Amino acid sequence: MFCGMAVVGVTPAAAAPAAAAPTQTLSREGLTPLVGLAAERILLADKVAAAKFGTSTPIEDPVRERQVLDRAAALAAEAGIDVQDTVEFFRAQIEMSKVVQRGLYDRWTRHPELAPTDRPDLATEVRPQLDRITVAFIDHLAATEDLRRPTPRCTISLFLAEARADLRYGLDRLHERALHGAVERLCT
Repeated sequence: MFCGMAVVGVTPAAAAPAAAAPTQTLSREGLTPLVGLAAERILLADKVAAAKFGTSTPIEDPVRERQVLDRAAALAAEAGIDVQDTVEFFRAQIEMSKVVQRGLYDRWTRHPELAPTDRPDLATEVRPQLDRITVAFIDHLAATEDLRRPTPRCTISLFLAEARADLRYGLDRLHERALHGAVERLCT
């Protein structure tokens, strides 16, 4: 979709931390903060893949996925936003994370010299970042509820937000495709 420099192993640690902002500020920024969070989450898939690659731990983790979806549903209900839409949004995040992990596995298998040498700890290093993003997602989904209707305004905002995220994070094609898949249904 967008042309980006190929950057393997880009992590959200270099990005500014996402913090929940007042609803008024979020709505003025359109979908950019929400799509930026999705990009951060997509980039965390690199760490997840690095933690699992070369081990017996599978990419698929139905128990963890169920926990994430259940938590998203509970947070959505608490925030007063559509639970089913929120769960589907989070399901897309999970699926696109697996797309990145599979793509990286393939890349690292074909080019072992590119394989990570460090194995991040999922429980202490990666999941706390994912959990932070989960909470921030709910704030941003609530703040953009009116914008995320099937209108040209939403479509344009989404296109611009993806372009900004691509530039900000220097996404390669794998991560661009995953980001697009993670957010493509925001306006439907």
